Amino acid sequence: MILEVAILEVKPGLATEFETAFKTASAIIGSMPGYLSHELQRCIETENRYLLLVRWQTLEAHTVGFRQSPEYQEWRALLHHFYDPFPTVEHYEMA
Repeated sequence: MILEVAILEVKPGLATEFETAFKTASAIIGSMPGYLSHELQRCIETENRYLLLVRWQTLEAHTVGFRQSPEYQEWRALLHHFYDPFPTVEHYEMA
């Protein structure tokens, strides 16, 4: 199992709209081969900051299967305009 981690900085004033769009986008990512689960957490200390955790069967399920798919273009269109700056995405594995 691979854990994808992204800290999402949402533009001020757009948090509610982002959360609504994320609910729609969740169905997209949830339909992808190799997807296991995901969660979106809202930061308590920093307004407009979210933590996205996505579990994949393999790194390639995310970096190739999802990122190079037509579904990713839908995901991108729904969510990427909310971010400033664009998030860094990292992948983790069990130690």
